[in-house]
This record gives sequence, structure tokens and C-alpha cells, in this order.
Amino acid sequence: MKRRTFLKKAGLTAAGTLVLPYLLPSGRLFAATGRQLANHVVYVMFAGGVRQQESVLQRYLDDSQQFPVGGNIMLNMLNGAQPAAKRVYGTDVAGEPRGSAPIPAILPSTLQSLGTLFPEVRATTAGHFSGLNTLLTGNTGASQGLREKPLSPTIFEYLRRHGGLPASKVWFVGNRIGNSIPLLNYSEHPSYGIQFGGNFLAPNVTFSPAGRTHLSNARIYHPEEELEPMLQMKYFLNNSYTSAGGIQLPEIGNTDEEKDQIRAFVRDTFARQQQGQIAMPPVADNGDLRNVGFACEVIKAFKPALTVVNMDSVDGCHSNFTGYLRSLHRADHAVGFLWNFIQNQVPEMAGNTIFIISPEHGRNLNPNPIKDENDWFAYDHSDQNSMRVFTLMAGPNVPQNMTVGSATNPVGSLMDNVLTIGDILGVKQSMVSSGLISGQARSLFDRI
Repeated sequence: MKRRTFLKKAGLTAAGTLVLPYLLPSGRLFAATGRQLANHVVYVMFAGGVRQQESVLQRYLDDSQQFPVGGNIMLNMLNGAQPAAKRVYGTDVAGEPRGSAPIPAILPSTLQSLGTLFPEVRATTAGHFSGLNTLLTGNTGASQGLREKPLSPTIFEYLRRHGGLPASKVWFVGNRIGNSIPLLNYSEHPSYGIQFGGNFLAPNVTFSPAGRTHLSNARIYHPEEELEPMLQMKYFLNNSYTSAGGIQLPEIGNTDEEKDQIRAFVRDTFARQQQGQIAMPPVADNGDLRNVGFACEVIKAFKPALTVVNMDSVDGCHSNFTGYLRSLHRADHAVGFLWNFIQNQVPEMAGNTIFIISPEHGRNLNPNPIKDENDWFAYDHSDQNSMRVFTLMAGPNVPQNMTVGSATNPVGSLMDNVLTIGDILGVKQSMVSSGLISGQARSLFDRI
């Protein structure tokens, strides 16, 4: 087999198709059709199902484990004092109870004080994948099947088709390749689709030890003399496809300039990773935090108009409430680091980036029977309490220190976020005119 034929069949023409970014055609197609509130948006799909009681309500253990201890464990995002007792969510210190040392806040002012909090927003589903679909399409996602591309256009497609953005300015940084996450960067809608999709990167796979082995030097193997490493690379890529639901993705065209830019980024990131120069959060002890560190590298290299970052470590709440609290505290730490990095390390985006942060759904009011190391009950997601979530927005043109809505007066839906991004980047009216956004969705700026 010729080397060129092998590389094509192995999917390496873009240096690894699934675990590396998808490279799409660039070029301005349509002019933006409205005002622009900022040049950049960072959209955080926050943490993997966050219970309202431990987040914006700051009940800590008082509403979950029947201990009268409340407090705020999201120090970078929300105003409020920490719990005074039974701290288990921080780091470990010799001679002290496990997790009793909270991670210090990175930001001098919370994102809540710098922006607008919608403390009672309605989710549309209690499922992770359909919830992520809602966050990315502005529709309910109720009919969305697992291991399927979105049925409705994603925000990536709206921005590229109606805003004329090249693929190098629209990124989805997924924390992993399981749970169909790599399928979310473009839809199957016939008027949009792959030619308008966003670049996808799963850093925890691409820059893993296996990724380093198979992708870091981007070498071409001789098919007769080096069959074994070729087969190992093929297995690595095939395994990635299987993790995405066994779907063989179509070949995607790209410009030579885009290929060179992506390859240089991947090569340089491998080198910087080996030298310990990746900008990781001070505490980076789970996959979400490492994912945010690599997201910072993407942001610094490409200055995207839209960067979507996925986190899901708090999903451990199904069986470990203590671990859930730790992951929630760390997710806040990651968001604080991401905001701080942009303001201080990316001058082209500092003061010109709006953050939007939402979970895909909440969690149940009542626990399941599973107890963790502290004999604390765990929580699933299936009831009406799972429909209670929050949205936090901060950045230029966002009113500061404002709260919109309350527990008795819910304002907004997770379907609003996609239209809000379109509003920020100047394509809201085109999105509305497409007729493909839920009629219930509104820009959050229209709800303020």
C-alpha cells in the first residue's frame, strides 16, 4: 500500500481527524447583519448537571445532607461567604481533614459582580446529551437521540453561515470523546451542516500519552518496514471513532493555510507540554481543569470569535456527593482561571470578551440511596428540580452586579443562550429569520 493511500484511509490527512480539530473551508460567506456587542464569546457548558441548591442557592449541606451548614463554594463566580464548617471540597493538607483547604479565589471580583446573574433559568431536559444539544442549538433537544448529530443547526453553523466566520475562529473544546460529545460541532440540517461546522478538539485525548505516541511528530511510516506502528496508529484513531458512536465522519476540505496553522499549533503544544509550559490552572487535578488549560492555549493561538468549553466532572454526583462538591469547587476555579487568563494573557481579547456560563440541567430534589465516604447521599437527575439551573453572563455591555429573576420568578431558558451569542456577534436577526430557533428563545439582553 502506498503511503499516501494509507494516510488517507487512516484519516491522517489533517493530522488525525477526530481527536484533532476538524478543518473546514474558510472564507467570508455572508456579512454580519446586526450590532456587535463584543468581538469574542467564551461559552462554558458548566460541569455536567449542577444542583441548584449547592450552586446559586448556596445551601451546601443544609438542603442535601440535613446538616445546618450553608455557604458558597463557587468563589470566582458567585458572591457569598464560604461554609463555616464541614469543608470537604478543597485540597488536602497534611494533618487536616480531607479537602478542608478551599482553593483560593483567583479573581479579585466575582463574575457575578462583574456581570448579570439569572439565578432561576429553566432547562428543557434532564438528559446530558439532549441538554448539551439545547445549549448549542437553541431548541429543546427532546427528540434528539444519543449518538446522532444535532437535528437543528448549532451556533457554530449560524455564525459561520450568517457571520462569515472561518472555521479557525469557531472552536469547540471538548473534555473527552465519550458520550457523543464530538458529534456536537455541526448538525445534519440540510441548509447548514458540515461546511459551516466548528473545529473540534479533545485535548485530553490528543495530548494524552497515546496521542503523543501517535501524533506528536506527524511522521509518515514506511508501509513495509514499519507496519506495527502504523497498525497502532490506526487502532488509536479507530478507537476514537468508536468512542464517538462508531460513526465514520466524511472527509472535510480545508485550505493549506488552515492545515499549516493547526499543525503548527499541535506541534508547538506537544513541545510546550513536554517542557511544562501549558497554562494550567493552579489546581489541575481532574480532566475538566486540564481541558480548560488547553482551551487557554487554543484561545491564545487562534483568538476565536466563539470558544465553547465543555466540563462534566460533577456528574459523579450519581454516586459520590463529596466528589461532586469537590468537582463543583474546581469547575468554578477553572472558570476563574479562564477569565483571568484572557484578561491578562490575550490582549486582543481582554475587555472584549463576553462569558456565558450554564449547566445543561440540574439535579433531583431528593437523593438516591447511595452513600459516599462521608455517608452523604448522592443525587441523580430526573425530576422537576433538575429543570432548575442558572446562567451567568459577564463582559463588555453586560450590566454589572445585576440579578434578573428569582426562585419565585424564573426568567429565561437555556434555549436563550444560542440566540444571545448571535446577538453578541451580530447575527441574531438572521438566526431568527431562519425559523430554526425555538420560538420561546430570546436573547438574554432582551430579558434584562
